[in-house]
Amino acid sequence: MLAFIVTTIVCFIIYLLLTIGSATGASDFFNLGLWSNEEILFGVILSVIVGAIGRKIFVKKDFRMLNPVRWFTFLFYLFIPFFWGMAKANFDVAYRVITGKINPGIVKISPGLKTDLGITMLANSITLTPGTLSVDIDEDKNDLYIHWINVKKEALKKKPIDYKYVCGSFPKWVRRIAE
Repeated sequence: MLAFIVTTIVCFIIYLLLTIGSATGASDFFNLGLWSNEEILFGVILSVIVGAIGRKIFVKKDFRMLNPVRWFTFLFYLFIPFFWGMAKANFDVAYRVITGKINPGIVKISPGLKTDLGITMLANSITLTPGTLSVDIDEDKNDLYIHWINVKKEALKKKPIDYKYVCGSFPKWVRRIAE
């Protein structure tokens, strides 16, 4: 029951944040100029439905992802290390397209993450970064197979290769957030 309540509240807050400023008139009682009464009612109904369906997915055995420190760490990760890595990768891919110096290949990395959320966050971060694409996950060992636009020769000396060559500090940040 607690998982349902927590999931419903989080979904409702996210819904409100995504629909902020959608009120059309100032005559509604609850809107404060931000939401209409119908919008709030629809948000409550939708949040209850999503809370009933997703209670076992969003909240597993613990509530560690409800810690506000983890959310602020995630926002910091998103706006500083991730965007910095993405900007560098954009310039690298542009350089490789202009010069034609590419050495594509699929590499295997072992980031050492233990949770499904951590592996998913890292795989998505890698996929969103230009020049890399998460291809597969070895669920037994939590290894990731990554298609990389420029496989470096020094990276291939170790099997699996050091993840720092492919995704930099992403696994360290994901570990802080999700584990």
